[in-house]
Formats: sequence, structure tokens, C-alpha cells
Amino acid sequence: MNGLEASLVRDAGIAPEVLDRARERLRDGKDLGEVLLEMGAVSALRWAQIVASYYGLPFVEQLPAETVAPELLVRLPIQFAKRHNLLPIAVDGDVVVVATGNPSAIGPIDDLRLVFGRTIRAVVAPAAAIAEAINRAYDRAAGSTAELVSGLDEERLDLIATELEEPQDLLDASDEAPIIRLVNQLIFQAVKDRASDIHIEPFERELVVRFRIDGILYDIVKPPKRFQPIIVSRVKIMAGLNIAEKRLPQDGRIRTKIAGKDVDIRVSVIPTAFGERIVMRLLERTATLLELEQLGLVGQNLKTVQRLVRQSHGIILVTGPTGSGKTTTLYAALQKINSNEKNIITIEDPIEYQLAGVGQMQVNPKIELTFASGLRSILRQDPDVIMVGEIRDVETAEIAIHAALTGHLVFSTLHTNDSFGAVTRLVDMGIEPFLVSSSVNAVMAQRLVRRVCTACRAAYAPSAEQLREVGIDPQRVTGNVYRPGGGCAECKHTGYRGRIGIHELLIVDDEVRALIMKNADAATIRRSATSRGMPTLREDGAQKVLDGLTTIEEVIRVTQEDLVVE
Repeated sequence: MNGLEASLVRDAGIAPEVLDRARERLRDGKDLGEVLLEMGAVSALRWAQIVASYYGLPFVEQLPAETVAPELLVRLPIQFAKRHNLLPIAVDGDVVVVATGNPSAIGPIDDLRLVFGRTIRAVVAPAAAIAEAINRAYDRAAGSTAELVSGLDEERLDLIATELEEPQDLLDASDEAPIIRLVNQLIFQAVKDRASDIHIEPFERELVVRFRIDGILYDIVKPPKRFQPIIVSRVKIMAGLNIAEKRLPQDGRIRTKIAGKDVDIRVSVIPTAFGERIVMRLLERTATLLELEQLGLVGQNLKTVQRLVRQSHGIILVTGPTGSGKTTTLYAALQKINSNEKNIITIEDPIEYQLAGVGQMQVNPKIELTFASGLRSILRQDPDVIMVGEIRDVETAEIAIHAALTGHLVFSTLHTNDSFGAVTRLVDMGIEPFLVSSSVNAVMAQRLVRRVCTACRAAYAPSAEQLREVGIDPQRVTGNVYRPGGGCAECKHTGYRGRIGIHELLIVDDEVRALIMKNADAATIRRSATSRGMPTLREDGAQKVLDGLTTIEEVIRVTQEDLVVE
């Protein structure tokens, strides 16, 4: 038994036989500490304290990333820091202080001496604290996109432009190349700002980069127009696209990790009059899936949806325009009913989030795997619940209805402006009205409104006219109504932070079924449902205004197209 093991027995109370079992499990380059942590024999904090004591080094429990000097991080790749679980945290004269979880690993610490050209002094910290501090420190150290653009070196970029003629040279380019740093920083900044999309848009005399944050596009930076082909080529290389093809649209995908987060990026490139236009859709693979209660569903709507998702058969449709959160709602519904007793299978385009315990199939038109053909195969997999990413054609609709009528619960989405138009859309596709009325259980339309920032919002007294515009009786206002304040760092000076759903839920009951059988139009179905107390999208939005969650302007913005002229 060596000195460290004796310390574990003496100071941590670990039995010798536990150490024997740990030694037997040492493999794949793991050290004793990792094995003991896996076994639950010692906590990460206690292990770090014992190691620090054994090697006679200072112990640090917390590592504030704010104190890490950015100039240290510029010279140390984040991959190296993560792989060896160490972080330079301070400069003391000619000495660099480095936090490590494993001071016995002399090699990486000696590498730092060469990188910084200074003496290294180690302190010991828990491995988890170091990993978290690495993410936060590199997050803070990254310069702004605008600074990168203003610092572009013309001569060096001209060199890169010539290298682009040979794609292999570009792949071998240093990560310090300004254009590579610019594209990396754009993606990093988008993740940091909670953007859902990055737009790189060429115009006659300028190149504009915009982020979509909470559903609204914001201008972020305008790189010099002359660098447009290099930026486009860099994104294409990252997405595995053909940089020589500039005449046809292309679609690709980038998988990357940013500050410890796995991010999938869907890349779309199309040719325009002034060059190729790029849109990158960001999907954070490690993002936590929302529960139904977090989507904005409240009161009777929430209770009804919770009951609907537990039905044994039928179709539940979610409708709304692109980007209105339909897929997120379906994932939340699947999460609610996901269990070992149910066989749940989805067919999606694309798979946006991984669902544990759920079979997920990706549409692939290149090999003729469409929603319709995939759905046929799913029905032979003995499913209890099926999710179809979108009903786009009559064939998919017919198979989904057949599945619902043969004892399966089917979730899907449809592009209509409101819930009332969904049933008529199915009939317009060519589905017989009696099939629609007997298979569809409910249709939920939704929109996303921006949440007013709670840190800088301002209470005010809207006029009676403003209140009535969203259907609020002025006498119902008992609390505060808010509008965006002056903006703050929390909301990036926009006045809004995050989004919440507003919904209308049409239950296909006997009266609605009778109207569908008569081929009634959407307006007739609307009048019937609302006359019996069904809240519309705008009315649900109005309630969220009264609850202080959003603003009158937001509700009007997203429901404007739903106004009905009687």
C-alpha cells in the first residue's frame, strides 16, 4: 500500500478491501481516483482534498472564472484543458498558477511550462469544479464578433482566399486564421445569445449577419463584402458541402461542441443575385426538454391536453406556422406518456432532440424514405404511440388516419393558421369527411410570444382601446400590465427574454363532428366552438398579458392574421 492509499484508508475511512477491488478495476488509462469515484467510495471533493494533502499542494474548492486572465486562455486550446482537466487561473510574477485535479500527471503540467514560458505552480481542485470553470472561463474570454471583424487582416485574408482554390489546404489551416475564428465566433456568439438561427445574407454592396433571437431577427455584424466568398466557403467546408458548386441549393449539417454543449447546426445554402445566402439552424442537443406545464399551457387547456395524450387511439394535431414550437409541444407530450409499457416510435425531418426510450426515424428523400413510406413501416413495429413530424400530403394523412382508426394514438403537425382550419385542410387534401370526424380527437393551434424581461419591465396603464384590441375588458385588469423597459444586460437590451406559448384547443366533439360531416368551412366551426366557450389564440394571449408574462404588442404581433371580419 503506497502513501496515497494509506491516506485514503486513514483520512477517508476507505476499507483496504475496497482499495483492492478498485485496483482490480484499473484499466483504460483510468487512475485510482476515477475508479473510486465510480464506485462511490469517495466524493470528488474529499478525493481532491486528500490528493492536495498528500502532494503538499494548496486546495481550492471554487474556481471563479471571472479571475482567469484571458491572455492565458488565448494560448491554451480548450480541448487540451478539458482533456487533462486543468486550467491556468492566475499569473503571479513569472509564475502561472494552474488548477489541476491530478497533480501526478506531470506531462500536461510540463507542457504548460513550455506553452507559457514560465514556471508552473499547481493547486488542486475538484475535477467537476475545474470542468465547469473551463466552460465559463473560455465563454468569457471569447472576444466579440464585431471586434473580430474590425481586426481582420487584409493581407492574410487574401492569402486564405488563394488557398480556398485547394480545399485540402483550407482544412489544414490554423484555427488562428481570421476567417476561421470569425465563423467560429459567430456560432459561439449565437449559442451564447440563445439564437435559433444565423443568417449570412449577401446584398449588392454589403454582407449582413443576423441572428434570430426569440423569433425576431437582429443585425449583428457586417463583415467586409470582399470576404463573402471566403466566409461562405468556410461554412461549406464545416458542413461537408461542395465549395465548387455555387449554382444549386445545398443542405448540410455541422456537429460541434461549444462551451461543453453539444450543438447540431443545420446548414442551408441557396444562390441569390449577389452571392450565396446561408441560414444555419442551431439545435442544442443537450437542451432539457420542456414539460407541458412549461410551454404556457394553463388552466383548462392544460388539464384537457393531459387527458388527451393518455387516450388509447385517435389523432392529435398541433398547428401553426414554422417556428411556432409545434415539435417542442409534441416532444413534451411524448415525454409525459413515455414509459416502459408503451412502444413509442417517431418519424421526423429532422430528429431535433433525442428521446430516451423512444424509437426515432429520420426522413431521407434520397433513398425514398418519406413520411408516408416510413409510417407504413412503423405500423409493422407494433407501436402504441406514433409521432409523425408533419402531415404534408394526402398519402401521409391517409396512413395516419388508418393508424388512428386501428387503435394507435397518433401525434402530428399541420401548417394552418388556426385550429379550425386544420380539419378543413384534411378534407381539402382529399380525405373523406367521415374519416376526419371519426379519427381526429383534437387540434391545438399555437404561437410563441416573447416574455417581457422581468429585470427591466415597466408597469403602465394601457388605454381602454389598447386593452379591447386584444379582447380584454378594462374592468378585468386588477394587477399590473407591463411593457418593455429600457433594456438591460439580461435581455441584451431588447426588453424581452425567452418565449412562451399561447394556445387554442379545439376538441372534436359531437357538434364539431356533425359540422365536419356537413363539409362546414372553418369560420362555421369557429363560431360553433367559440359560442360554447372555447378560448381563441388571442384570448389566451390576453390572459398572459394580465398574468404579466408578455405584452399587448406581442399578442397583437403574433395573432394579427387571425382576426376575423364578421
